[in-house]
Amino acid sequence: MNGPPAIDASWTVAALAALAHEHRLAAYRFLVEAGPAGLPAGEIAERLGLAASSLTFHIQALTRAGLITQRRASRHVIYAADFTAMNGLVAYLVRNCCGHAAAPAPACEPGRSATKQGSDT
Repeated sequence: MNGPPAIDASWTVAALAALAHEHRLAAYRFLVEAGPAGLPAGEIAERLGLAASSLTFHIQALTRAGLITQRRASRHVIYAADFTAMNGLVAYLVRNCCGHAAAPAPACEPGRSATKQGSDT
């Protein structure tokens, strides 16, 4: 990604559309769970039971939407969730769809499991 996305209605629609497929949603969940370290493409494909070409198609949709980043580590491509974009998406939805303009939006912090995040309340 070339910087943070412009969190507006257009970007929100693109982000939600990118997530609106079971393989992309599953890959995104793996990446969120992996935290900032991310996962190599091969591991994501293996976990999903997808051929590399199919994974590439799905990962490109998430990358174009600005939800994930990629970097090279030797011969591997490592993908990671963009937590700033994810939190921006959630904040936009809470602010603009739930009528909570004044309320702080929930945020996901990398490296915290779902059970830990839920126990903070």
